[in-house]
Amino acid sequence: MAGIKGVAREPLDPVSWHKIFTETIQKELRCQRLHTKYAVNPLLKVHAPTGKPMSWHDNLEEPEDATFLKLIHHTALEPNKKYTEPQTESQEIGWCTTPLINTNRNDNRLYFPSRTTEISRYMAAAWRLKEMSRDKK
Repeated sequence: MAGIKGVAREPLDPVSWHKIFTETIQKELRCQRLHTKYAVNPLLKVHAPTGKPMSWHDNLEEPEDATFLKLIHHTALEPNKKYTEPQTESQEIGWCTTPLINTNRNDNRLYFPSRTTEISRYMAAAWRLKEMSRDKK
């Protein structure tokens, strides 16, 4: 019995072994694909690793590939600079970032600056003292 623990399995005869081996190879060849064209994934940010200092091929001057550089710079752009409209539902929120009206700092209806009170000044001083005592330890 092949799947039970503690039970010894009988060794396979050469014909059965060859049949299993052939079936395995056929499955691998059926699912195998040969890739000959490679490209940079435009969705990932690419960070070039530093070269080894004593390797001769890293020290050669090579001309820059303009299409590759254009692709790299295009992938680093924000979505609203890459596309004319949102590509997903999540991108619709915050797609238009320009304000609808100009901010008037004198208009109290639309401008709410942060104000300090006696309690907020007291708590700010208490937090500063707490940070200073933590830094001394």
